[in-house]
Amino acid sequence: MIDLRSDTVTKPTAEMRAAMAAAEVGDDVFAEDPTVNELQRRAAERLGKEAALFVPTGTMGNQIAIACHTERGDEVVCESRSHILDYEMAGMGLLSGVMPRAVPGREGGRLAWEDVSAAIRQRTTYNAKTGLVALENTHNLAGGTVMPLESMREIANGVHELGLPVHLDGARVFNAATRLQCDVRDVVAPVDSVMFCLSKGLSAPVGSILAGTRELIDKAWLVRKTFGGGMRQVGVLAAAGLVALDRMTERLADDHANARLLATALAGIPGIVLDPESVQTNIVIFELEAGVRDAPSLVASLFDREIRAIAFGARRIRLVTHNDVSSEDCLEAADAIGAELAS
Repeated sequence: MIDLRSDTVTKPTAEMRAAMAAAEVGDDVFAEDPTVNELQRRAAERLGKEAALFVPTGTMGNQIAIACHTERGDEVVCESRSHILDYEMAGMGLLSGVMPRAVPGREGGRLAWEDVSAAIRQRTTYNAKTGLVALENTHNLAGGTVMPLESMREIANGVHELGLPVHLDGARVFNAATRLQCDVRDVVAPVDSVMFCLSKGLSAPVGSILAGTRELIDKAWLVRKTFGGGMRQVGVLAAAGLVALDRMTERLADDHANARLLATALAGIPGIVLDPESVQTNIVIFELEAGVRDAPSLVASLFDREIRAIAFGARRIRLVTHNDVSSEDCLEAADAIGAELAS
């Protein structure tokens, strides 16, 4: 089975499994798990932030950040296809009592300061105030696109001048740094908090990191417990996260190359609308021409050919490359899609 549904399907490497088996552990709710503490220290250092917190999922990391930055009744400015809006179960409303102010992005889902500033509101007697601006880099549903550093800095500077914080959903922020050919510190430097996933392209079995100021992370520790995220001898998982940081960030360029290879092969198939130049990282999203085939039925047929993909609506399909997918797998998947569309 060639599984291109997401980079979340990656399996832990042999080195990760060995590290997990040998991990020194303790009770993390008491801050006594040495492996977790080391992961948090190393992650904060890698990102250039004061402190970090290990959390079970990226969604929890984002939602903790929202809770820490906002007050009940606030608005969170975010892009209209952002993960925190579309795929986190209305968590900001349920958990923090805030609501999104969705802003349509430009090409590639990118936001500009002009877009963000127009959505920021001060509290009056008839409207909620903005409590947080949330960015996403890379942007999942826009096809893994990368927000340029200049745009992030301009937005963050403008938001900070208004006395507001900026959070970055950086689930794949190391992919962004790889694309931009810069240190990940440069990508996250403008923001007050950032979440990144260990369990996507970095191939750890579970877990994400929330990083920011020491004050923010001290508060996040308590919010994590409130949300049910306090964990015990979790060093067995953190050990894999340490390997992910040490070994897996440098190989992401391979995933990007495979995604471009896959996109180029797909672009030559009749009935598929896709510009390979639009593929920037490890996500490929293509459209099916009207009247050719609907996306859900094509995905179902591909399953029978041992290819897994995800349909986004009636005509869009997403494919994601990762550590467990080779260049040969990508070409085989493209051949299977072409054969299915020709049948």
